[in-house]
Parts: sequence; structure tokens; C-alpha cells
Amino acid sequence: MMSPRPSSRSHRGYWAFVGHRVSGLVLGLFLPAHFYVLGLALERQQQLDAFLAFAQMPVVKFGEWGLVLLLSIHMFFGLRLLALELLPWTATRDARLSWITWGSALSMGVGAVFILGAI
Repeated sequence: MMSPRPSSRSHRGYWAFVGHRVSGLVLGLFLPAHFYVLGLALERQQQLDAFLAFAQMPVVKFGEWGLVLLLSIHMFFGLRLLALELLPWTATRDARLSWITWGSALSMGVGAVFILGAI
């Protein structure tokens, strides 16, 4: 009797894939808001000042931290994908999976640096 095959969704590579795609989608949704605020900086000084005062709220700072964390996840997992696609691989599969751990750790480090600077 054969043992059941483990689900691909329990694999670290799958979750790195999901993290990269979801972070890209959320960042894509954020960009229009970012461009709107940049437009305020160029055209409406009073509205920009009001937005900057709003941005000092703790919940907004937490949201900014989340965006920075998503950006770093997207960057490090994207670099992992580029390495998988463009570099020749003769090593074992576990060597490629270690990039997920390093990408996650570096993303958390970037998030920690940001939150310490934002406090």
C-alpha cells in the first residue's frame, strides 16, 4: 500500500510563491494611493499637511511597516525566482529551498529596522 503523497501546498516553495504573488498584488493596489499623495505634494500643500498629520497615527505607522515588509518579501522572493530561472543549478533541491529561509529572515530584518526607525 502506498502512502499518500504530501500536498504541494505544504511545501516551502509553494508558500514562497504565494508570498511573492500576494505581496506584488497588495503593492500594486498601494501604488495609486502613493501617486495620489505625491500629487498632493505638488499641488495642494494644505491637504498634504493634513495627510502627513494623519500618517503620524500609530495604526498608519503599522500599515506602513506592513507595506515595507511586503516590499522586502516581494524583493527577496523575486530575487529567489530570478536565481532559480537564470542560474545553472547542479546542487540539491534543499540548497534552493534555503533561499526561502534567507529571504524570510532578511525581510523580517528590513521590517524590524523600519519599525525601530518609525517609533
